Order: sequence, then C-alpha cells, then structure tokens
Amino acid sequence: MKPLRPLVGRRIIYHHVACYSRPFATSRSVRQYQNPRPDPSPQTGPDQPDVSEDEPRKGKDDGPGWKSTAWKMFESASTTFASLAVLGAAGYGYHLYYKALVLRKISLAFDPGDPVLDLAAPTPSAKDAVNVQDGDVEKDDVTKVWFEQPEQKTIDAIMSGQKKGRYYLLVGEKGTGKSSMLIEAMRKVDGDGISMLDAHADLEIFRIRLGKALNYEFHEASLSKQPTPDYIGSLFSVRGPRDTTALLDIERAFNKLEKVALDRKKKQKGPMIIVINSTHLIRDDDDGRDLIELCQQRAEQWAASNLVTFVFNSDDYWIYERLKSYATRMEVVTVRDLPKPKAIAALASYRSRYFPEKPIEKQELSDIYDLVGGRINFLSRVAKSHDMAGMAKLILQNEKTWFLNRCGILGETMDDDVMDQQKFASCAQVLAKALVDKSAEMDTTYDPEIGHILPSFPLHEARQIMTRADFIEKYDHNNIFTIDSSANVRADSVPMMNAFKEICAVPGFEKYLNETLDRIAAIESIGRTRELTFKDLWIEQNGTMRGAYEAITRDSRGREVGKTEFRVKPDPEPEEEEEGEEGK
Repeated sequence: MKPLRPLVGRRIIYHHVACYSRPFATSRSVRQYQNPRPDPSPQTGPDQPDVSEDEPRKGKDDGPGWKSTAWKMFESASTTFASLAVLGAAGYGYHLYYKALVLRKISLAFDPGDPVLDLAAPTPSAKDAVNVQDGDVEKDDVTKVWFEQPEQKTIDAIMSGQKKGRYYLLVGEKGTGKSSMLIEAMRKVDGDGISMLDAHADLEIFRIRLGKALNYEFHEASLSKQPTPDYIGSLFSVRGPRDTTALLDIERAFNKLEKVALDRKKKQKGPMIIVINSTHLIRDDDDGRDLIELCQQRAEQWAASNLVTFVFNSDDYWIYERLKSYATRMEVVTVRDLPKPKAIAALASYRSRYFPEKPIEKQELSDIYDLVGGRINFLSRVAKSHDMAGMAKLILQNEKTWFLNRCGILGETMDDDVMDQQKFASCAQVLAKALVDKSAEMDTTYDPEIGHILPSFPLHEARQIMTRADFIEKYDHNNIFTIDSSANVRADSVPMMNAFKEICAVPGFEKYLNETLDRIAAIESIGRTRELTFKDLWIEQNGTMRGAYEAITRDSRGREVGKTEFRVKPDPEPEEEEEGEEGK
C-alpha cells in the first residue's frame, strides 16, 4: 500500500483544488471527491514518472488550430470595423450638425435686435420724442430732441429693405451725421435683417469684427490656437484642413451668408442689410484694395439677385474712386452740412433740449451759424455748452491749430532734412491761399437763405495749383480739405475756411510762403546738381602748374591721329590787369 500513498495524496489534493474552484458543485460531486474510486491504471513505483500527469491529453484540446485562430482574427476585425463605423458615423453626423448650426447662428444675427443698438448712445426716436423739464416727461415738438436730416428718408428706405437691387455709398465730411442716421434707421425697424460692423486697417481685426457681426467664428476653416467646443477638431487639438488668411476667411464667411440669404429669400423675406461703417479706415494699399474689391464683387452679385444690400459709409473720397471703377449698381448718397434755416432750427432744438430754462434769440443763433456753419457735430457741441459763442470760437481755434500743426511752414531757414514734410505743408498752404483768393473774387460767399457758400476747385485744378497729385487724398483723410462726390475740392468745414482766412491775413504771410517755396526749390536744385571733379590739377602758391591731362585721338584702326593736353591756367594778378587796362 505504500506505493499508492503518494498517488492517492496527489489525487486528493487535486480534487480539493477542483472543489474549491467549483463552489457550485453538487453534493454528489463532493461525495465523489471525498470517496474517490480506485485508479485502474497500473501501479507505479517511486522511481517511475507519473505518465498520467506529465503527458498532455490528446483529442479535441490538443492545441489551437487554424480554425480557432481564423475565428479570433475575424472577431477582432469585426469589432474594429464596427468601432470605426460608429466613430465615422458619429463624426459625419456631427459635421452635418455643425454646418447646420453655423447657418442657424448666422441667421440669428439678422433677427430683430442688434448689439449696435445696445451700444449706441440712447437717442430718442423721432416718433417717440419727448421734452424733459424738471423731471417731468411731456409730449412736445419732435424736433426738440431729434432733428431729421434731409437724407434720413432715403436711408430709412434703404435700411427697411424698400429700396432693392442696389448697394449704396454714403459719403460726407466727418461729423455730418452719417452714422447717427444709420443707427436711427436701424432703430426704427429694430435691426430686423440688419448687421453693422466698423472697418479697420488691420485685416485680421476686420475679419474678427465681421465674424462678430455675422455670428460666425471661422472654426471649421482653420482651428485657432484656442480650440472651442463648437468644432469637433477641438476634441483632438488638431488644426483645420488648411491654413488660411484673413481674406480667405472673409470669403468663406460670405459663402455662408449667401446660403442664409438664399434660404431667407425662399421664405419671401426682404434682402438682408450689411453696413460697413468707417470704410475710410481701410488702408489704401494692396491688402486694403483687395478687401474693397472682394466686398464690391459680393455687393454687385447680391444686389442683382436681391439677396443682400451693402451700405458703405466713408468720410474720404478715395473709397468712391475705388468703387467707381467697377460699379454698375452703386448709388451714392452725399451727406452735406445743413443749410442755414435747418441748421438754426437744429441748434434751437438741441439748445432747448439741454437748457430748456434758457431762452435764446434768433440773432444769437444766426451769429453761431456764421462761426461754425451747419455741421451737426459742431452744432451739438455748441448747444451743450453754457457759453455758445465761446465754444464756437474754441472750435475755430482748434481747426486753425490742427491745420498749422499738420501743415505749418518753416521759411527760408529750414533744414534740408525736413524738405519732404515741407513739401506736404507748403502745398496745403498754397491751396488754402488759392481758396482764400477765390473767395475774395466771388460775388458772394454768404446767402441769407442758403448760408455759407464755400469756394472750391475741380480736383484736377487743385492738383495743378499744388503741382502735386498725391497729396490731396492725404489732406482729405486729415480733414483739412474735402473732396465731394462731384470731385470738387474745398475746405473741410466753415471753421476750417475761416482758419484759412485768418492765416492768410497775417502780415507777411505771402512773403513767408514764397521764401519757403524758394528754399524747397533750392534744395531740390542742389539734389539734382552733380559736381565733376578732376584730380591732380592744381596750382601751387608760387604759380607753378602741377598735373595735366592728355587726351589721344585714334582712328578706326587704332592709329594715333591727334593729341590734346589740358592743364590748369593760373589767374592773372590784379596789378597786371590794371596795367593792361591803362595801356589800352
């Protein structure tokens, strides 16, 4: 029995392990493990190996076959394919969702209400105008709070969508009320179908402002350095499909806007309105001209199909020149200073709004108009001041100071290093003097009914007077001179024209201007002069000639045919000249 003990012990241990590994075994199995049957295999000695344990079992479990390996491979491939299919379907679905979300967000930008109306200063509308006195609000004449300019009706028709098939350019001097009229027209329709943005010289800033106005963030075009949760690419922190520039982003934004406009047209709604304010701030360089050309192309295309109406607002003439080259559906709305009757009425309205307890006489209003003219900005500043006459004189002094700071001349003692700036300044002074001289030659410069009649020159004549063709646009940008849509050049405002008269009336001004022009001409002459110096030609103090040049002339065959020599000849002494004259 001794040889069986090790084997029985091993089997008992094996069955105990199996019992522990099968906690839900039946009682019969447990009894079977406790009372194992005798092993029918032959007895083995202690020195013989246990064949039943060391040899592997043969049959179905001999090892993994090719069928099980193929099945596992198929199972893994199926799982991978299903995962990729689900991920692809989810990504494509999200892509479609995001595209629809972008269009919906752009559409919301043209719903009633606009951030521009919230940011603008609260100006009561003409139909709801009130006069505030001592805390009491009572209905009164509408002009006591808001004065409607002659161009307001035209702008209202544009902003409400009544005028279709055109795009518009608002031109006029700074302070004539162009932006105020646009905001007032937006307020009348509660900004329905309108979006406004301010232009900027930097195209990147212009792109951001356009995206803000359209509620479009350019995420699907190129992922920025700061990923946002709107775009699925931000989940992986990867860039978009291609790098981009500001102009390309603006073009893509217009493509999205066109889809929204087409959907809006199907719903029988009017055209959308896009107002680009302060267009003159765009630089007159290649990038700026490309931006204007891009906007004009879209404006022409969308105006023809009544999808979108563009409104460009500019203070400078060069925008008109740029758009005029390719314009077929553009209309120009010129905003000018108010004539005398309307300017006096506007000043009285503003004054009664800010100081209702102080009555004002008509003669005082007329005197104020003589100083500042019909510029809305100047009238508003004067009306807010306690001393209207003092404020009007201050405005005149500010315009004069601005002109002298930008275009002051230095006279004949100026250094040649400042010649370029003095060219710019002297041309402005020459044109200002020409306007003053023409004003003296005019039959009248003031009409009791119309008001001030400012002298002007056609643009080509103004360039001839200055003898320069490139400075006039810079003067227009600096609000010194202005160029209207008819290409006439005049002073930017009545206070600026009065400043020209005061400067030209200073004793000695014309002489001082001529000296400056002569000095500029002399410096330019020196710059055009070339000095030719021959070395080794000199005369010593004792009269000895030193150095000479010899020129040899040769024929076509290279043979010497002549020789010429030249050297320095000393000047005759003064005593010898006097003796020679007496002998004659």
